[in-house]
Amino acid sequence: MTIDILRQIAVVLGALAFLAVCWWAFSPKRKKRFEEDAKLPFADEQETLDKSARESESTTGDEAGKKQEQGQDK
Repeated sequence: MTIDILRQIAVVLGALAFLAVCWWAFSPKRKKRFEEDAKLPFADEQETLDKSARESESTTGDEAGKKQEQGQDK
């Protein structure tokens, strides 16, 4: 009988923990932070694109053409 009560308490506590995490994740005051965090994987990609653009500007004619051809092969 006591094991049934412990199981019921565990289920209630688990449900409360789940609801608390959902409330925390979908709280309106955290929306801006999560939107910024969602863009983090693409920040490195943008830096790489900017770096390659700067490198292609600094190279001269034939070198820039070769780098561009190599980029198209990928």
